[in-house]
Amino acid sequence: MANEYQSGKTFRYLFILTAVVIVIVSVWVTNALVDELKEEERKKMEIWAESVALMSSQTLLEDPNNAGAFDNYTAHLLKIIEDNTTIPTVHTDENGHFLYSSNIRFSSKEDSLSVGKKIKAFGKKHDPITIQLDENTVQHIYYDDSTVLKQLQLFPFVQLTVVFSFIIISFLALNSTQKAEQNKVWVGLSKETAHQLGTPISSLMAWVEYLKTKDIDPGLLDEMDKDVQRLKTIAERFSKIGSNGEPEPMDLATAVANAVAYMGRRISSKVSISTQMPGEPVTLLMNESLFGWTLENLIKNAVDAMDGQGEIKIQAFSKGKKIILDVSDTGKGIPKSKFDTVFHPGYTTKKRGWGLGLSLVKRIIESYQKGKIYVYKSELGKGTTFRMEL
Repeated sequence: MANEYQSGKTFRYLFILTAVVIVIVSVWVTNALVDELKEEERKKMEIWAESVALMSSQTLLEDPNNAGAFDNYTAHLLKIIEDNTTIPTVHTDENGHFLYSSNIRFSSKEDSLSVGKKIKAFGKKHDPITIQLDENTVQHIYYDDSTVLKQLQLFPFVQLTVVFSFIIISFLALNSTQKAEQNKVWVGLSKETAHQLGTPISSLMAWVEYLKTKDIDPGLLDEMDKDVQRLKTIAERFSKIGSNGEPEPMDLATAVANAVAYMGRRISSKVSISTQMPGEPVTLLMNESLFGWTLENLIKNAVDAMDGQGEIKIQAFSKGKKIILDVSDTGKGIPKSKFDTVFHPGYTTKKRGWGLGLSLVKRIIESYQKGKIYVYKSELGKGTTFRMEL
């Protein structure tokens, strides 16, 4: 049974690993595209800067025979310059003083602080492009990434958000479905078990009453009657799984004593059970039958962990508004990695068994007692303590 849960964990890990690989590949591809686009924008800015430089040149104007060529060339350069509608730029002189900008808005032309911040920010992102207008005139162009490039840079983060949201939603939906299915199985199995036990128990009760009228040893009949009553109690417990029966006030010490007394007659004499209850009576709202079932399961689980030899200690005390009930044994212990797994239906380390005991305990404590149960501490080779918060 433990292998089933291991397979489930492996599937979840593979699912997460696949999602992570998809994200990594996607981010890598996106970064490659961003680098290519950056290089393309750099080339465009260099061409654009060269166009600006040529537009400012007076060489063509000095030759009157090239007037027509100058007009065509100017129109071509203007088109290159005007085509830049996405890349923000700031032009400065050789001393870094602001001249003009494109595709960017300042609060005012005199806002030197804003201009300085932009120039500094652009300079950190990209090396400025130098324009040599003539022998004595030099200008610099500082530029930022285009809107498209910025959106592409944000794309991996959007992907991460979508993928992780998908993983979280998938796991929540999967867990919800599994819990719903488990609830149906628990309730269906319990009701069917109670139903199947009902007829033979009624028949056995009738036979015991009939035998009491015969000349049979009363001691034997008493033991038979106790076993039949025990079967009746078990059937009632199964019938209450899935129902919303109202809990009733009951003394905790009495409930513990009843469970210990019952199990004490059915376990090895090499196992000792000791209890330590609060000095004052503690009254809790509980279903006596189901709560006794949880203690019996914990005691039986402890006996199995100790291989029928050791000590079980049951201790109760107050902690704020809660009552803490610890069940400790001197058994094999539980690895820390299995603290949660031991409560899963079907998990067992024994060759025989369904692995439903601790799962049943957890369900009863959480669903019917509105409390909590968990492995409080455990040390391999020394023992384990299960804690219930009621």
